[in-house]
Amino acid sequence: MMVIKNQQDEMVPAKIQSSWQVCIDYRKLNQATHKDHFPLTFIGQIHIAHVDQNKTTFTCPFERFAYTRMPFRLCNAPSTFQRCMIGIFSNLLEECMEVFMDNFIVYAESFEAYLDNLSKVLLRCIHNNLVLNFEKCHFMVTKGIILGHLVSTRGIEVDKAKIDVISSLSNPAFVWEVPSFLGHADFYKRFIKDFNKIIMPLSCYRRMPTLSLTSLVWMHFKS
Repeated sequence: MMVIKNQQDEMVPAKIQSSWQVCIDYRKLNQATHKDHFPLTFIGQIHIAHVDQNKTTFTCPFERFAYTRMPFRLCNAPSTFQRCMIGIFSNLLEECMEVFMDNFIVYAESFEAYLDNLSKVLLRCIHNNLVLNFEKCHFMVTKGIILGHLVSTRGIEVDKAKIDVISSLSNPAFVWEVPSFLGHADFYKRFIKDFNKIIMPLSCYRRMPTLSLTSLVWMHFKS
């Protein structure tokens, strides 16, 4: 396995929170893995079978390590995690909660009903030894940012903070930056009328990144 260096030439780059983020190139392993296409809708606490742990081995300046619990970078990790979560909360889904990976939404039409539903979810977490990050928990709210969208009684809306980020993106200086911009824009395409028509002149750069930037590209980018 190969350890990827970051811009600071660190083999194991440190996060801002002073914890560690190990960067391992699992592309070869992921290519050889039979893909699990279970639909996404939890990962660091799911055990890896002992016979398979050696496949995740990586080397860094400190020593050689292998994961005993599933890391996010394995291609089937998200599907496995989501299947685990659905198995735990199966009879509560679409009744009083929704779950997408490690994001929970507990809802109700009244304060009393909400307390009852929240109690059901928390008891299920206790019984399955799930630990929640209290700093990321928000209770008794009527609206909030969920998976990059503003969700309230009005429905699903865009997060204005993300719109500001997209709007502030500079014009692409290189061809390979066009697909990157389209990735940002795709996130909110459901809210943009005729989105596919608007980006059609730019879509070719996803398939042919060697094309040259032209004045026409700039025009469509600004639109």
